[in-house]
Amino acid sequence: MSRLFGSVRSRATLGATLVVAVALVAAGTALLLSLRANLTGEAGTRAERSAQAVASELAARTPLDKLSGLDAEDTPVQIVDEDGVLLAVSEDLERISGTGTSEVTPAPAPSDEDDRDDPDDRDDDRDDRDDDSLDPGEIAPGASYTNGTATIDGDTEDYRFAAVEVETPDRGRLTVHAGALLAAEHSAVGTALTAMLIGFPLLLGVVAAVTWLVTGRALRPVEGIRREMAAITASEDLRRRVPEPATHDEVARLARTTNATLAALEASVERQRAFVADASHELRSPIASLRTQLEVAAAHPELLDLDGAVEDTVRLQNLAADLLLLARLDTGERPAGTRVGLAALAREAAAGREGVTVEAESVEVSGSRGQLSRVLANLLDNAERHARERITVTVRREGGAAVVGVADDGEGVAEADRERIFERFVRLDAARSRDDGGAGLGLAIARDVAVRHGGTLTAGAAPAGGALFELRLPLAGADRGTPRA
Repeated sequence: MSRLFGSVRSRATLGATLVVAVALVAAGTALLLSLRANLTGEAGTRAERSAQAVASELAARTPLDKLSGLDAEDTPVQIVDEDGVLLAVSEDLERISGTGTSEVTPAPAPSDEDDRDDPDDRDDDRDDRDDDSLDPGEIAPGASYTNGTATIDGDTEDYRFAAVEVETPDRGRLTVHAGALLAAEHSAVGTALTAMLIGFPLLLGVVAAVTWLVTGRALRPVEGIRREMAAITASEDLRRRVPEPATHDEVARLARTTNATLAALEASVERQRAFVADASHELRSPIASLRTQLEVAAAHPELLDLDGAVEDTVRLQNLAADLLLLARLDTGERPAGTRVGLAALAREAAAGREGVTVEAESVEVSGSRGQLSRVLANLLDNAERHARERITVTVRREGGAAVVGVADDGEGVAEADRERIFERFVRLDAARSRDDGGAGLGLAIARDVAVRHGGTLTAGAAPAGGALFELRLPLAGADRGTPRA
């Protein structure tokens, strides 16, 4: 069963069919009940009219054997007195139920002498009636209704009976029970029920088929996306893209988002590949140099360049540390949320460096002291490579941000290169010398650390004509928001 309804298409079809089925059953039940109530009400109205007609004749002193309502076909009539004694019934009535009395044989009519002896008793009875009594010849408004059966000429049918009371001048209060056939009601309800039992399954089948086709058509692009993603996974070719439908619905947005994710993944993989290639290239030179010096020293100890070996080892150590830090930053490592005073940090970074002037006001940011110190050290190292005589470090508050500026009086950075210098392993022509220019990771690390702290690092022109690098970080306690690249 789980496999049968394991797809969105089958579950959508089942859900739609069940919802329509419940709606149809509820609507069909309401329709049948309404139809039955209306037809039963019409039968009750017919029965009440028949009872009213007989009651009118009784109010007009019509003898029981002269009542025209007793001759009507398919309309059983009973007339009973206040004591429930049956006085008259319609012709050919053989059996009846639902009227309060099942008798179909009238009681013997009272003699004239009995009638002469009873006037006072009838007067006493009238005196004993309550406030809702009727005047002689008056018919009670409204009627009461019951359902029952009657057998006429051997045919038994269901009837709707109406009971109407009438106050007669000579016989007291009588109750007229008249019935109307319910055959039309039963036939109409049965026909409607049969039509529903036949039509509902057909309609549900149509709903299921249409839902199956519509959902299949709607999910066809999703299946295409799934197949292409499976092919991309199998081939490991991130240049491929999933098909994008020409619509503007959720599936099209899913395809566009998937392609955007694939593009970002491709760029990330390419960046990692380039990083590994550049790292391998950068590591190869110091390792090769160190190995050469050790091999020469092994053959000719007197030729050992100890200072050069130490220098290559230190350079190799620094490069490995830079690569490790970049790897940690790439994993999304968040900085510690400690308060760091940038003025003190700037003075520590500038200590021991010639030609560096610090102009700082007291501002604090939240982050990693070690990583921020690394940023300032990298910026000062870069400035020292290009400055002629003077480097200026400024720390100031600007709105809700702390701004650290490192300016030199060197040649500056061309506007076209002001973003490229933050790429990894990028060295401009003036810094191609490995001895002077490093591995091209200092500025890349500085920007990545700035971004991880919710800030920015940009390059511009200094007032003295050299390069100006500005580090902007949110003040301690301020909302960092979304890190900006």
